[in-house]
Amino acid sequence: QVQLVESGGGLVQAGGSLRLSCAASGSAVSKNTFGWFRQAPGKQRELVAIIYIGGTTDYAESVKGRFTISRDNAENTVDLQLNSLKPEDTAVYYCYTRAQAVNYWGQGTQVTVSS
Repeated sequence: QVQLVESGGGLVQAGGSLRLSCAASGSAVSKNTFGWFRQAPGKQRELVAIIYIGGTTDYAESVKGRFTISRDNAENTVDLQLNSLKPEDTAVYYCYTRAQAVNYWGQGTQVTVSS
């Protein structure tokens, strides 16, 4: 059983930074692909960033150059650094992985960016 627990959300002014962390148990972050998604009120959940088993990363166009996904194998966490935040980045951010054909989601962490 895989469990994902996010932390690090909060309220920040536009232009500010936050660092989100996803602590994984039941799955080594180095052995699965992990992603960060977000869902704003009234909108569909969207992929923000992904890190593959080999370490390759990819980002949504709207966050390229501002967000960075990384993993810490020793701590078994997947982090998302959010820089130059904009009000449109306001959303609940979710950690995601897929292991043994099962999708796993964290409970989400709220990020609110004020203008």
